[in-house]
Amino acid sequence: MSLPRPVRVALAESVSALPEGGGWAYEPKFDGHRLVVLRDDDGQVTLQARSGRTVTAAFPDLAEAAAALPAGTALDGEVVVWTGGRIDFAAVQQRAAATRARAALLARSLPASYAAFDLLARGGTDLRALPYEERRARLVELLAPVGPPLQAVPSTTDRDTALTWYETLSATGVEGLVVKRLDGAYRGGTRAWLKLRHSDTRDAVVIGRTGPAARPRALVLALPGDGTPVVSSPLSPALRSAAAGALPEPVGEGVATAAGIGDVTYAALPAEPVVLVEVRQNTTRHATATVVRFR
Repeated sequence: MSLPRPVRVALAESVSALPEGGGWAYEPKFDGHRLVVLRDDDGQVTLQARSGRTVTAAFPDLAEAAAALPAGTALDGEVVVWTGGRIDFAAVQQRAAATRARAALLARSLPASYAAFDLLARGGTDLRALPYEERRARLVELLAPVGPPLQAVPSTTDRDTALTWYETLSATGVEGLVVKRLDGAYRGGTRAWLKLRHSDTRDAVVIGRTGPAARPRALVLALPGDGTPVVSSPLSPALRSAAAGALPEPVGEGVATAAGIGDVTYAALPAEPVVLVEVRQNTTRHATATVVRFR
């Protein structure tokens, strides 16, 4: 396949309102894990997280489904797990953190779905320079005969329809909209897309802590759409006390990058029980995540 590895994914810039005028496409923004699906020219399937890590073993159900894709295909999209009619980010995190042995069990109890929103290659040909409108048409054509769990996300060019989605789909776990230029190429590593969220806060899974167990200084988080650990801003005194009572015993150590500090070692928590917190994300020169409360 002509795409370099790992694939650099396209990114989105946060906005407070939808753009005016024509020439835009609107898609629901799902609350899951970003995933690139690759079926090489030799037929081998590789699943890549946004960070570039290979996570094929964590999603054997999606890897099996992707074997039905034509050789030389590359998709960009989001992994989601549906529970009780809504997207369950905690369940997605369980899937992403599973060992190879446990992944097979979770694939049956928490089956994953893949919401594809871009086609990067087909038949070994790099399509990223094509306009979104053409890539979208080819994506729908490609996935129509394949079916679930691999599906194209809904997309519309009608602003009123997009606003209706924005107002009504939040109850299902859709966290907002992604907006793309119809004539735009796929630009990996660049914030060429726009994203409109329902609020500045979102849920995150706690995967670790820094500092002592009795008074943790910060939490290490897994955020929706990103497999890269994120170190939170320093916790308030009240949240340090809450963390001391809410976090299970660590199972090892990990390394994550903290904004303005660099790599830090943290106490890694078990995948279960899942601990959720509400965070507020700020996008400045260094993106930060501030913990608001424990769920």
